[in-house]
Amino acid sequence: MADIDTPGELTRRLDAAGYLADEGLATAAFLALRMGRPLFLEGEAGVGKTSLAQALAEVLDAPLIRLQCYEGVDAAQALYDWDFPRQLLHLRAAEAAGVTDVDRLEHELYDRRFLLARPLLRALETTPSVLLVDEIDRADDEFEAFLLEVLSDFTISIPEIGTVRAETPPVVVVTSNRTREVHDALKRRCLYHWLAHPTFEREVAVIRRRLPGVSERLADDVARAVQRLRAADLLKPPGLAESIDWVTALTALGATELSADLATRTLGAVLKYQEDTERILGEVAELAGRP
Repeated sequence: MADIDTPGELTRRLDAAGYLADEGLATAAFLALRMGRPLFLEGEAGVGKTSLAQALAEVLDAPLIRLQCYEGVDAAQALYDWDFPRQLLHLRAAEAAGVTDVDRLEHELYDRRFLLARPLLRALETTPSVLLVDEIDRADDEFEAFLLEVLSDFTISIPEIGTVRAETPPVVVVTSNRTREVHDALKRRCLYHWLAHPTFEREVAVIRRRLPGVSERLADDVARAVQRLRAADLLKPPGLAESIDWVTALTALGATELSADLATRTLGAVLKYQEDTERILGEVAELAGRP
């Protein structure tokens, strides 16, 4: 971080890692690094939230540790757990060896070697590291409150072992697809940035950056078609990730431009709901048309 002195420098480093960040996002990420604050990224699926964390890990030459949130995730799945099968094997081996000291056995059973570190604990014990808390909106309120407590001081208390404190706090990226509102307390702890769908020009640039072998015409055609899809009344408008998938699929078919026939046959790469596909099929000619 010492040699990343400006948002512009971070933009260049991210670009070298294959991620094109606009000025607002690069500034938010730079401030998160400089201020030691988590970065809360919100936006629709596929706009590049997770990819930014991956790119930051590459830029900082740090491992990416990912905590994937889902309904019902709890502290044990995020922090640590005890390896009960190995503890049981150790207990049986000790009994077979004639060990009768109960206090010694109990102390050995809760030794660090039997502790399974989950993402949050691994992030605190790994220096440096980038911690990605992905799709926090899928978790429940209790987990949000727990996460807020951990991010406040980057300290975890393990009753059997003691307190684990991060020597250097990890760089934290929290993402949300906004399927529900995340509580203000967590957002206040973070620097916030909304990731919108890219403009046509930026989408073309990202496609060509991620897929350097693609023809300029195909990149333009797909970006223009996806922009039109986002303006349609769809259940799930495609994100940048779907644009890249669509270009990849078309390239695999040997396409150098988007035709109505190719668009019809490959809609499954960009649209993920049958209702959306049916909605668009009658407009494929316009979708693939050029101005």
